[in-house]
Amino acid sequence: MKALLKNYHQSPRKVRLVADLVRGKSVSHARAALTLLPKKSGPAIVKLIDSAVANAAHKGMATEDLYVKTITVDKGVTMRRFRPFGRGRSGALHKTLSIVKLELGSKAGAKAPKTGKVAKVVTEKPVVKKAKTVTTKKSASAKSSGETK
Repeated sequence: MKALLKNYHQSPRKVRLVADLVRGKSVSHARAALTLLPKKSGPAIVKLIDSAVANAAHKGMATEDLYVKTITVDKGVTMRRFRPFGRGRSGALHKTLSIVKLELGSKAGAKAPKTGKVAKVVTEKPVVKKAKTVTTKKSASAKSSGETK
């Protein structure tokens, strides 16, 4: 199952430190590690993991067998702010936001249950094309000879 966190107000470099910590761990181990971690992005990633687990439960997957398959942190929008500096000058501040993509996978033995929907098998009758009858056109000389009679 997938979950997405867009426009998170922290730089991607800082969020990647936390993302690297939980990559490949089971959901329960990842939650335990993040609750004890003194980083700002810890609670946000816990919330993202909970969202992905809820998505998996909605699809009917077993939530005990889930682990963090992939987690990527990309650069989002950059907010530009300005503040005054000395001697009457101003300087630009660039506040970069993050986009966190999370995908949970199930362990090898666990499979998603069937939803009960059965795909319809459509059997079509073979289409038989009828052969066209070919009529030959009379040549122009034959027509002209026939008209003179």
